[in-house]
Amino acid sequence: MRSNLAACAQLLGPVIDIARRAGTRILEIYESGEFAVANKADRSPLTQADLRAHQTIVEALHALTPDWPVLSEESARIGFAERAHWLRYWLVDPLDGTREFLSHNGEFTVNIALIEGHEPVLGVVYAPAKRLLYYAIPGAGAFRALDDEPARPIVVKRHAASPIRIVGSRSHRGDSLDGLLSRLGSHELIAIGSSLKLCMVAEGSADLYPRLGATSEWDTAAAHAVVLAAGGYVTSTAGTTLTYNSRPELLNPHFLVYADRDRPWHRLV
Repeated sequence: MRSNLAACAQLLGPVIDIARRAGTRILEIYESGEFAVANKADRSPLTQADLRAHQTIVEALHALTPDWPVLSEESARIGFAERAHWLRYWLVDPLDGTREFLSHNGEFTVNIALIEGHEPVLGVVYAPAKRLLYYAIPGAGAFRALDDEPARPIVVKRHAASPIRIVGSRSHRGDSLDGLLSRLGSHELIAIGSSLKLCMVAEGSADLYPRLGATSEWDTAAAHAVVLAAGGYVTSTAGTTLTYNSRPELLNPHFLVYADRDRPWHRLV
């Protein structure tokens, strides 16, 4: 049964607290400047900060909702035969943007999403080095909070600016993105790491985020909820909405994040 908005709202405060606690664990290592680096199966980096944040989040979510599964990037070996029966589960990236963490530029996030019916129904994105928080429940609004300031609602910019403001990956730019930029015409390219790219579209400071490379479902789910709640769209390049836990693999298709539906974004890819 689908959770109602009131039920999600009751979970939001505790989940924000969990994300902040994980962020504190990450900053303990980040600010020490001392961290060993290993490689994951896909050769992306893995640090002790990833593992400590994972442990903090998973333990806290199990305490909060003992009967709900948790799927985290650092524990993603659960087979689809089991996952296919999940009606509701937490989808977590304990440290999104490990390369940004290692570069010490602050552009990394803690991502926690609640998935129901293959859709994100709650999302929290926290950038601990920036003390920047985004959270949302689609149907109830999206919000942004910096430092200890009161949260403010955010909405997408319904009509794209001129020049178009494109947000792209700081670590994963390729020929496909360069080709798209050449077809877009006049534009401003903003490079930033992690799920902050989706959040920039959600808050109206960017018009388009094209991701034409590999990502996993935990990379996008929390910020996807923020974009939806702010009035935007996250679709495949073919125009279909991104879904979660709907197939054996946990990789997203190439996708676009945008708000202006009058622009022919999909035809330009």
